[in-house]
Amino acid sequence: MNNLKKTNTEKTSRGNVLFDSKEINGISIRGYDFNQGIDYDKLLNSYLSTGFQATHLAKAIAIIDKMIKDKATIFLGYTSNLVTSGIRDVIRYLAEHKKIQILVTTAGGIEEDIIKCLGDFKLGEFSASGELLKKQGINRAGNIFIPNSRYCKFEDFINPILEKIYKEQKETGKVISVSDLIKTLGKEINNKESIYYWCYKNDIEVYCPAITDGSFGDMIHFFMYKHPDFKIDIADDIHKLNEFTIVQKKTGIILLGGGIMKHHICNANMMRNGADYAVYINSGEEWDGADSNARPDEAVSWGKIKKDSESIKVFGDATILFPLIVAKTFAK
Repeated sequence: MNNLKKTNTEKTSRGNVLFDSKEINGISIRGYDFNQGIDYDKLLNSYLSTGFQATHLAKAIAIIDKMIKDKATIFLGYTSNLVTSGIRDVIRYLAEHKKIQILVTTAGGIEEDIIKCLGDFKLGEFSASGELLKKQGINRAGNIFIPNSRYCKFEDFINPILEKIYKEQKETGKVISVSDLIKTLGKEINNKESIYYWCYKNDIEVYCPAITDGSFGDMIHFFMYKHPDFKIDIADDIHKLNEFTIVQKKTGIILLGGGIMKHHICNANMMRNGADYAVYINSGEEWDGADSNARPDEAVSWGKIKKDSESIKVFGDATILFPLIVAKTFAK
């Protein structure tokens, strides 16, 4: 290759690679400097400038702080597996200290809180053999083991309550709503470790649109062998939740996981043309089109979150992320 051709090739290559750019205004990427010593508050503050999901976590914290300062009505939704885990105690703290106004969860998110008052769940292994656990009467949820005897205790607890509700139903003709049933459970368990005890004490509404999709559904199924005309009203709750949401001045939603609780909260906020603030925490990608995994922008298209809202999705495990969020916001 002659020198002229080599020079032209080099010039072209450099021009393609080392072309000039515009300067960018904004936050410079920096992590935490451990030469400062260990300061967990400053460590979490440094997430904003760290990048990737650390920055999303920092933005989620800022949005929840704004919910609180703006006195927004806060809706907290969570999947049942989080009550299976130690996040149950974080949610209990929020209910105990009246930090949130509305809870929405799935059947396991109700029953497992009550069951934990009757007996502990134990730490196990993800890799434990399902076949061997079945022989021992142990149920596995991830790396958490739940002895089947806990559900036997739950049946002993729940049947007298169902009998009392059924008797009142026959005497008055009134069918109990799911939210009133949850209040009754919180009252009857009378245990300060329970989320729903504190919801009962502090008059926090709890909604569970899928109350039969779990052990509670099993108990109702067994109960109806004896009382086939037993009923629970699900229509009352959807009307009550929507009517409540419509008149709120500002709303903020915090969603841990996906599924029916996520959509239930978002759909209620559609009645007021969208929530003002939204924080999603889950590990799902949106490519299957399921609402469970969708980012907040999809909810904007439905009018479930306002177009000028402050919202973010943090991709990750809520058992890691939510305690950090609570530490920097509600508990600060």
